[in-house]
Amino acid sequence: MAVRQADVVLVGGGVMSATLGMMLKQLDPSLDIVMVERLDHVAHESTDGWNNAGTGHAGYCELNYTPETEDGDVAIERALKINAQFEVTPQFWSYLVEQGILPEPKHFINRTPHQSFVWGEKDVAFLKRRYEKLRAHHLFQEMEYTESPEQLEEWMPLVIRHRDPMQRVAATRVKHGSDVDFGSLTRSMVKWLESQPNFELMLSCPVHYIDQRENGRWKLRVKNQKTGEVTKLEAGFVFLGAGGGALPLLQKSGIDEARGYGGFPVSGQWLVCQKQEIVTQHHAKVYGKAPIGAPPMSVPHLDTRIINGEPALLFGPFAGFTTRFLKQGSIFDLFGSVRPTNLKPMLSVSKNNMDLTRYLIGEVFQSHSDRVASLRNFFPDAREEDWKLQMAGQRVQIIKQTPDGGGKLEFGTEIVASKDGTLAALLGASPGASTAANAMIDVIERCFPEKIKSDDWQERMRLMVPSYGQTLVDNAALLHEVRERTLTTLRLKPDA
Repeated sequence: MAVRQADVVLVGGGVMSATLGMMLKQLDPSLDIVMVERLDHVAHESTDGWNNAGTGHAGYCELNYTPETEDGDVAIERALKINAQFEVTPQFWSYLVEQGILPEPKHFINRTPHQSFVWGEKDVAFLKRRYEKLRAHHLFQEMEYTESPEQLEEWMPLVIRHRDPMQRVAATRVKHGSDVDFGSLTRSMVKWLESQPNFELMLSCPVHYIDQRENGRWKLRVKNQKTGEVTKLEAGFVFLGAGGGALPLLQKSGIDEARGYGGFPVSGQWLVCQKQEIVTQHHAKVYGKAPIGAPPMSVPHLDTRIINGEPALLFGPFAGFTTRFLKQGSIFDLFGSVRPTNLKPMLSVSKNNMDLTRYLIGEVFQSHSDRVASLRNFFPDAREEDWKLQMAGQRVQIIKQTPDGGGKLEFGTEIVASKDGTLAALLGASPGASTAANAMIDVIERCFPEKIKSDDWQERMRLMVPSYGQTLVDNAALLHEVRERTLTTLRLKPDA
């Protein structure tokens, strides 16, 4: 059997692989790249519009990125970091739009204000303190705050209408927030890549085997689910961007850096309303505070969504417990991921997170009435018959070994790379897709260290991401310059 030689193999047809493939093609058009996807179409697992919040997670409205400290203060460092990481992504998209690679921005991104909403004396005090600290930083200086019923009626009419007037409420808003259809975005990127020489897309082709040869190159074997044909691939670099499927493949690779990693799968569901007389009354992403014991991805929010060009309202997500690592995965995924090297960390996490497990199982058994009752915290007039339940995406949270051999549950995104730079994998969840460009730059720097130091790649990277090599957390002038460009190019500028 002939072996298909390639420079790069991208495993998974989601936003991460597409972003990395696109960046590498811009840096070196001669690279021979193969993308393999287990489904018969790309961007239909975690990247699909219905399978993520589409928030363009920038830290504007996600209250879990700014936890309250023990002394009652608010820690904003993570929000600053995530916002600066997010700002890399619209720079990259702007470049692709300007080059004619991506379509008109409205096909994948639309301006949707990002708002936080709380009620009760304690949470109002928290939100005000959060606002004061964030707004003092240039990354968040456009943030607004209000407790005014009249202003809140303007910002979020469905949320405020018929609410108890004696209940104290408050909200913040960033008008240039966005709703991103990551599925449409990714399909547009892959379509362009397919039009280029030295790029091949292999659909319905899960990876059954991966191993490193003595010369450092990687051997992979994929089997076409429709034809039964087996293809052998060999590449100098492999990226595992397969969402929940990345961890099992990382384990199969046998690299030392994979030792100790485990996964904690979490499923999700949305309440969806597509009645246009209701949908047209709400134009925002409104985030609240997560219930006690809930994982960060379960922060409740009432969202305007535009998926495949169709507007809808989503509320949720409602988390649940599952043993699948992918939405279209196997119930044996979790058990199959257990190894001698991660058994102790996984047992440690399960022992120390019983409250989380009970919470997730409780979520599974909620009735439609229970879920709509939660929705009424955000939309007092919500009626059960106007909303239907829809499955959201599957997430696998990282279980990481601690220095004492135990385990810790990590809520975030992490890149694991081999020391020789020939293989990298992306694990975890939120902020995920929103920081794809920043994450893939990290992969390039770690896995193509000599090439990225060259004048040619440095120049090309700065064309794609003008802020490359500088920190937007510290450089206010640069932040204002790149944000002005991206808001203009992506049609996100607030109305006057």
